[in-house]
Amino acid sequence: MNVLVVNAGSSSLKYQFFDTTTGSVVAKGNCERIGLDGKITHKQLQSGKTYTAEIPMPNHAVATRIVVDALTNPEYGCVKSMDEIEAVGHRVVHGGPYFFESVLVTPEVIEKLELCRDLAPLHTGPHLMGIAGCTEVMPNVPQVLVFDTAFHQTMPAEAYYYPIPYEMYEKYKIRRYGAHGTSHRYVAGEMIKLLGKPAEETKIITCHLGNGSSISAVKGGKVIDTSMGLTPLDGVIMGTRCGAIDPAIVTFIMEKEGFTPAQMSDFMNKKCGFLGVSGISSDCRDIENAIAEGNERAALALNILNYQIKKFIGSYTAAMGGLDAIVFTAGIGENTSLVRAGALEGLDFLGIEIDRELNNSVRGKLTKLSTDNSKVQVWLIPTNEELVIASDTEAIVKALGK
Repeated sequence: MNVLVVNAGSSSLKYQFFDTTTGSVVAKGNCERIGLDGKITHKQLQSGKTYTAEIPMPNHAVATRIVVDALTNPEYGCVKSMDEIEAVGHRVVHGGPYFFESVLVTPEVIEKLELCRDLAPLHTGPHLMGIAGCTEVMPNVPQVLVFDTAFHQTMPAEAYYYPIPYEMYEKYKIRRYGAHGTSHRYVAGEMIKLLGKPAEETKIITCHLGNGSSISAVKGGKVIDTSMGLTPLDGVIMGTRCGAIDPAIVTFIMEKEGFTPAQMSDFMNKKCGFLGVSGISSDCRDIENAIAEGNERAALALNILNYQIKKFIGSYTAAMGGLDAIVFTAGIGENTSLVRAGALEGLDFLGIEIDRELNNSVRGKLTKLSTDNSKVQVWLIPTNEELVIASDTEAIVKALGK
């Protein structure tokens, strides 16, 4: 099946075009600066031909039309006409209390997704714009939503419930939902294959570390806990997000700075994390470069992340009653050896031993980082959220008989 996988941002539209019969990406690209001026970068992977152009993109519908034009272009495209696009799969960050698995887009689904805006304010709006854009351009093509929160719905109540009055949970559905579930699902599945034993016997910690980061405990193939909470703001320090902090800090800063709730939310989501601690950048690559130049605040930012990951590994090992493997994935997890080494330093009491030379040299490819003597396997597994989305989309659309 030919599936177009879409990841819509507020001013961007990233996409990959899959042939699910082979599991291969045929073409991929990105529309940037939507609503401003517009730029597309498109690559046909088989021929290696790349197309880049600056084209006005006033909205996501126009951007979607430009993507379809690129996919059907006789020179650098991959299909002859739009009719060959059999389905569209969308990555959606937050499904709230409404979605526990991937679903076909219907008017009722869109109504419920609208209710998730408050839970992922940076993401839900752009998702809805991406869906609307595809609907306008390809009204007869079935669309499927794949939720980052869905994989985490196996958590027990003691893991997802917050100690607030129960009526607040009933009224507003305030609970731990998690995020990056599509990535955690993929790498956990790959790790189970590598362990070579039944999924129900495995105990795995998956570390999705990027500009946004989360850590999950996956026992028996199912999530029992995860670091992100009601929103993607909870957990470890991130590029611009503070992660978990004393709740009283929120009201303290609001009172001292005179922030409104919206301003405080913006502060915690966009001005904290690596950026706030280092004063340099939200990008881990910039932080690494600054550390090499002796910048102490940059080193502090990375040390905070390493320390927090280590604490999650320890607590999740206790929660699962043991540990078989640790997985590092996503931008930082796959490419930053300082974080992998720093997070695991001092965990030899768990039987963890990594090949330091190998760890320092590898970036972005499937690699076993632990030694043969290590009681716990440590792996770098590149994530492939798009493949999960394409697979779920194919399954749902095939079930419709389309």
